[in-house]
Amino acid sequence: MSKTSLPQSDISDAGTVRDGRIRAVREFNRVYTNMIGLLRGGYLDSPYSLTEARVLFELAQGGKTGRGESEISALRRSLDIDAGYLSRILARFEADGVIARRRSDTDARRRVITLTSAGEHALRGLDQRSGEQIGELLDQLTEAGQQRLTAAMATIQEITEPRNRPAAFVLRSPRPGDLGWVVQRNGALYAQEYGWDASYEALVARIVADYAARADPREAGWIAELDGMPVGCVFCMRKDDSTAQLRLLLVDPAARGLGLGERLVAECLAFARRAGYPEIVLWTNDILAEARRIYQRFGFELVDSDPHYSFGHDLVGQNWRLSLA
Repeated sequence: MSKTSLPQSDISDAGTVRDGRIRAVREFNRVYTNMIGLLRGGYLDSPYSLTEARVLFELAQGGKTGRGESEISALRRSLDIDAGYLSRILARFEADGVIARRRSDTDARRRVITLTSAGEHALRGLDQRSGEQIGELLDQLTEAGQQRLTAAMATIQEITEPRNRPAAFVLRSPRPGDLGWVVQRNGALYAQEYGWDASYEALVARIVADYAARADPREAGWIAELDGMPVGCVFCMRKDDSTAQLRLLLVDPAARGLGLGERLVAECLAFARRAGYPEIVLWTNDILAEARRIYQRFGFELVDSDPHYSFGHDLVGQNWRLSLA
């Protein structure tokens, strides 16, 4: 989404928030490195550093050949490690009898590396000590604490690790608990991206409460799921007997770029037509540029604009309309 120019105070606030987040990540790094002993001379009380232990692990995977051997170039790419540093590590391993090098059977210009029996023994020892260390950490926690820890680690990995995002998602009707997610996610996301205050979350809560209380057959809502988690929503609600209203279109940042916004709007429009509405309208603000582009692609036309002060900011509200006939 595009962003408008912000007042100096908002820029300062954004800088303060960012600095706080940097400190939080650095503090987590300090806690984690101390917890697993990364700053000690040897990783897991072994003769090897963490990087050397990782090289042993990658060698054990057999590289990309699938024959228990690794090409040096492939090993360097998978580890994203300086060539000179890797060369020194391999030289030490060879001197210690941990690895053996030879020419590739398929290309004499290439060198491949295999773990020796001594190398396999060293890796088994590292695996065992690592498992014992993690087990001791988990034993200090309750069952609920262990679940929270592993879930938090999975979240960190999902957010920070590049992956091929699945193109498929599921749209479904709201289930118990989903409406609370709609309120919470709207409040949190618009505060994060636009600095809107709690009055916006209060507005969303009223809209959701009206939807739940009416149980109107000419109204519907959709929750979008990706990997089993809610990542988007939209609602088709009655403005009057002849007019539907598209409300609360939201796509979580984790699911943007998949065409989810368009799919949610298409579902809302299809329902409005089936419900017999001649037209559908929506209200938005001009800073929500990406959502506005979606509406325009479906043929919505701007009716009017109105500057207003809401959610702690000066905004320009917009009313859009689409004929469903």
